[in-house]
Amino acid sequence: MDGISISAASGMQARMQSLEMLANNLANVETGGFKADREFYSLFTSQDASADPATGDVTTLPVIETQWTDLAQGEVKVTGNPLDFAIQGDGLFAVQTARGVRYTRNGSFRVSPDGVLVAADGSPIRARSGGQIALQPNLPIEVLDDGTVQQAGEAAGQIETASFDPGMLVRDGSNFFSSAQGAKPKIASGAVLQGKLESSNVTPSSSAVRLVSIMRQFEMLQKAMSIGNDLNRAAIEQVARVGS
Repeated sequence: MDGISISAASGMQARMQSLEMLANNLANVETGGFKADREFYSLFTSQDASADPATGDVTTLPVIETQWTDLAQGEVKVTGNPLDFAIQGDGLFAVQTARGVRYTRNGSFRVSPDGVLVAADGSPIRARSGGQIALQPNLPIEVLDDGTVQQAGEAAGQIETASFDPGMLVRDGSNFFSSAQGAKPKIASGAVLQGKLESSNVTPSSSAVRLVSIMRQFEMLQKAMSIGNDLNRAAIEQVARVGS
């Protein structure tokens, strides 16, 4: 395969990966607290690559080296539901799932039948002490900025919020994160807001523009590959003509 076709094929593969990532972002545009994935492009050079005798250049191929999660805060909307929470600023809610402790920005909580504050999937919200937050189902609750949950003027527990250094979170499902190996959570500085929810930080308009851009790039790479194929065909036909 010629250099044009190889570069075009590599570029098309990278754009396909971008499309998959963008499609997942758009599918979660209405998911509370969802954080968009982004791609980081790089150039790949094979260990077996040799320099062009004429120019000294070494062929490089465009690839997505890694993907990263954009933790920028989404819009905080007022819901009026006393069991909806958002974090203004830095931090994530700690949730005790069946897979271990996970972290999320989705503060759509509820009280389970046995009186425990849980996430939307039924996993208990962790208290700062490491346990659960037990509530009286028939009593109103009030949550302070530091996550302290009160009922009838008495503290029922404090919601655990955690912060991590950049790159120390690993996506687990659409809306949970786990800590990277060896990462230690820090106490978050963000304020807990009651009666509000954070929206996804995926912007539909900018995502639509990005989608059109990727599709155009893909079409250009397809044309480049087609040109490479035409050149190869012409070269083969020319060699056959000379040989005859």
